[in-house]
Amino acid sequence: MKRVNIVFLVFLLVVSGCAKHKDEKTAEQLDAEGFNYFDDGSYSKAIKAYEKIRDWYPFSKYAKEAVLKIADSHYRMEEYEEAILAYNEFERLHPRDERAPYVIYQIGRCHFDRIETIDRDATATRNALSVFRRLQEQFPESEYSQKAAPHIDICMKNLAAKEMDIGLFYFKAEKYKAAMYRFISVVTNYPGFGFDIKAQDYIEKCRIMLAKEPEPVSFFKKLWRRLKAEEP
Repeated sequence: MKRVNIVFLVFLLVVSGCAKHKDEKTAEQLDAEGFNYFDDGSYSKAIKAYEKIRDWYPFSKYAKEAVLKIADSHYRMEEYEEAILAYNEFERLHPRDERAPYVIYQIGRCHFDRIETIDRDATATRNALSVFRRLQEQFPESEYSQKAAPHIDICMKNLAAKEMDIGLFYFKAEKYKAAMYRFISVVTNYPGFGFDIKAQDYIEKCRIMLAKEPEPVSFFKKLWRRLKAEEP
C-alpha cells in the first residue's frame, strides 16, 4: 500500500509539472515562436524558446529540430563553444539523421571561423582540419564534403605557413637541427601549398651548416624517420 502511494505521488508531481509548462505554451507554439525569433535574427530569444521544447517536451516531434536550432543560433552569434556542444549533442542523439553531414560540417566551421582570431598555436586549424576530414571520410558524396574541400586547403596552407615561420625563426637563431626539421616537414607534409621552393632552399642551407657539425648523416636519418612517423 505504501509503495502504491509513493508511485501515485510521483505521478502527481510529474503531471502537475507538465501541466504547469503546458498551461504556458505548447511545443507547437514554442516551435513557431523559436522559428520567428530565428528568422528575425533574435537568436538569444530563439534559444530560450527551443530550450523550453528540449527540456519540457523531449519526446515531441519538435525536440530534434530544437536541438539543431539551438546549435545554429549559437553559431550565428559566434558562440562557437556552445554551438559545438549543441551540434555534438544532436550528432550523439541522432547519428543516422540525414542532416548529419551538415552537423559535422558546422562543427568544422565552428573551429575554422576562429582561426584568424585565436589560432596562435594552430589548435583551431588542426581541429577544423580533423573534423572536415572526418566529414569527407564518413560522407564522401555529400555536398558538405565538397564545401569542406576549400576549407581543408586553407587549413593545410596555414599549417604549412606556420611550419615555415617556425623554421625561419630557428634558422635565424642558428638552431639548424630544429630548423631543418620544420623545413622538411613543410616539404613532406604540406607539398603544393606554395612553400616548397623556399623550404627546399633552406633545407640546403641547413645541410651546409649542419655538415660542419659531428655526425650529420646520423642526424638526417633520424630526422627523416621521425617525420615519416608524424605524417598527417
